[in-house]
Amino acid sequence: MADYSVIGAGSWGTALARVLAKNGHRVTVWSIMEDEISMLREKHEHELKLPGVKLPESIYFTTDLKEAVENKEMLVLAVPSPFTRSTAKSMAPFVKEGQLIVNVAKGIEDVTYMTLTDIIEEEIPGAVAAVLSGPSHAEEVGKDMPTTLVAGASKKETAEYIQNAFMCDFIRVYTSPDVLGIELGGALKNVVALAAGIADGLGCGDNTKAALITRGIAEIARLGVAMGGKLESFTGLTGIGDLIVTCSSMHSRNRRAGMLIGQGYTMEAAMDEVKMVVEGVYSAKAAAGLSEKYQVSMPIVQEVNDILFGGKPASEAVKDLMFRDKRREANSLTWEE
Repeated sequence: MADYSVIGAGSWGTALARVLAKNGHRVTVWSIMEDEISMLREKHEHELKLPGVKLPESIYFTTDLKEAVENKEMLVLAVPSPFTRSTAKSMAPFVKEGQLIVNVAKGIEDVTYMTLTDIIEEEIPGAVAAVLSGPSHAEEVGKDMPTTLVAGASKKETAEYIQNAFMCDFIRVYTSPDVLGIELGGALKNVVALAAGIADGLGCGDNTKAALITRGIAEIARLGVAMGGKLESFTGLTGIGDLIVTCSSMHSRNRRAGMLIGQGYTMEAAMDEVKMVVEGVYSAKAAAGLSEKYQVSMPIVQEVNDILFGGKPASEAVKDLMFRDKRREANSLTWEE
């Protein structure tokens, strides 16, 4: 039995805390919101974000960050990506040298273009930052539905430690050394999921969805490899796997927000309606910036940015994607002379 803390009591943090507790570990869950912690203490259920999922009585809930961080073997950082830096900064005074911090959010900082583990390492220099990601909705994990994840870390022993902590009869965890590739896949798929939702909102069909998923992963992989990620990560669970589930599921806040935008909502109105952080909106600007920095063509990402921040009608963006210059599907394939 180990002592772990989950920093962030949203749907994903709550679901993962439940997994760790069911695996026999001592688990503390922290939230900055007193009313959220009061509800969790009283009900042992997150009635707003994970209704119907009962949490083990052994889980301890607190708003005291020092209490949550100190003397823990592993910290699971589960706050929405826009709050990763501020939360890490607040945690830093209480973090011991060599502390394992596992990031489970998905995003890229829109000003610095930094991944979330990079932010953790910058704000908490003595920490060992790792990532846990993959095609996973909290709503399904809360119901013990079979789910696969990937633990990414610079050292094999660290990835295997995370693997052992979370593995159970309905969670299968793989390991990988490609932390960058895992994080880029998780962040960038949210932007493509917005595009998929917009297409749904416009009334497009399965053909359109398949095209967006396939061409979307091509864009993600092009940028990811240019930045130093490994192609295998983008063709695996944290790339195409995560993209498929996020583009096709109604559990996806990014797809839901995109649908509303396709139906005529503004970006702000769509985010208000979803009532959760739509991380693809924050990652979209970063993705466009990285596309320019690394000189990688990302037409879907560009059209999403034009819709979100340039006021471009969604129907016009679809037309512009369809009428781009003719080209090959894969430049690496050639004809015999």
